[in-house]
Amino acid sequence: MARAPLATEIEALPEADRLDDFPHPRETRGLFGQDVAQATLSEALASGRMHHAWLLSGPAGIGKATLAYQFARAALARPEERDLFGQGMAIEPNSPTDRQVRVLSHPGLLVIRRTCDPKTKRFSQTIAVDEVRRLRSFLALSPEEQGWRVVIVDSADDLNANAANALLKSLEEPPQRTIFLLITSAPGRLLATIRSRCRVVSATPLHETDLKRAAAQALTTAGKAVPEEHDWEALLPLAGGSVRRALTLIGGNGLAMQTRIDRILSGLPKLDLKSVHALADELQNPTQDPKFQLFFDLYQATLARLVSAQATGSGRGSDITLAHRLIGPDRLATFAELWETLARDKADATSLNLDRKSLIITSFTRLEAASRG
Repeated sequence: MARAPLATEIEALPEADRLDDFPHPRETRGLFGQDVAQATLSEALASGRMHHAWLLSGPAGIGKATLAYQFARAALARPEERDLFGQGMAIEPNSPTDRQVRVLSHPGLLVIRRTCDPKTKRFSQTIAVDEVRRLRSFLALSPEEQGWRVVIVDSADDLNANAANALLKSLEEPPQRTIFLLITSAPGRLLATIRSRCRVVSATPLHETDLKRAAAQALTTAGKAVPEEHDWEALLPLAGGSVRRALTLIGGNGLAMQTRIDRILSGLPKLDLKSVHALADELQNPTQDPKFQLFFDLYQATLARLVSAQATGSGRGSDITLAHRLIGPDRLATFAELWETLARDKADATSLNLDRKSLIITSFTRLEAASRG
């Protein structure tokens, strides 16, 4: 009879919540810029009177998942693995609990997230109800004496309707000594009944110093070069306080892509169709998906900055100047609606696997039409 393959012989599946070859949040040691959120969870854990469900809310890529795994290690750690004074959430590096959490083998930890098909290596679009049903067998086991069990949902925004309702049942009847950590970048998309059963911990975008430290930590761990100071000056405004976004910009040569977008927009209301078609040809192949995603992220963010600059009169000087020229006081609603249309078209193209070249060209021609009034 053939033996079952050892864990080391099984090819590790990709993880939807891992960025390229950078450390996963559960492998990240230092957390920067979230002192208030850390203190809230740490104090609750030290008190022994933990609320059963927490909503870790804030923009994408600012450390919410890192905070969740940091908390999980502290909650699951044995007394001798914690710091001498029992304060904070740090535990002994490379202790049994630390190693088990890093490889997702701790019996007291369950992570619910989008799955990957081992044959196609493609991720599911949502978290299906079957993933949430894993709670049944997990919760059937008793926690260690005076210990906790931790459930991380990353991200709760990905739950489909059936999965959300299945999770709600567990939140309505919380199991003994079980803590739910729901990570969200869009809390308004969650069921109101789920939100009402959670205490909210708000994470905030990182200030420049913390963002540089966090990004440098990830780059160094991954064996990549840290940007020079003059590059940071251009990167930081585009990163918007998000470590994930900063790493994406660095790894995907985002500054060069932003320059191409800015050149096309600076020529409006006359559209440089040659440059648009060259960009669309370059990004239409599915193998260019990371670059395509980076382009649209930057394009949408640029349009959002221009709308904000026109509406508030604040922002970078170049954005204010371009916004006044393209949008003006009479077309603000048109451009705001254009941003929403762009977001819907991008979502449709992704879910329905539509032609990317057509999407890119159409998005620029609509922008040209709007700028002509």
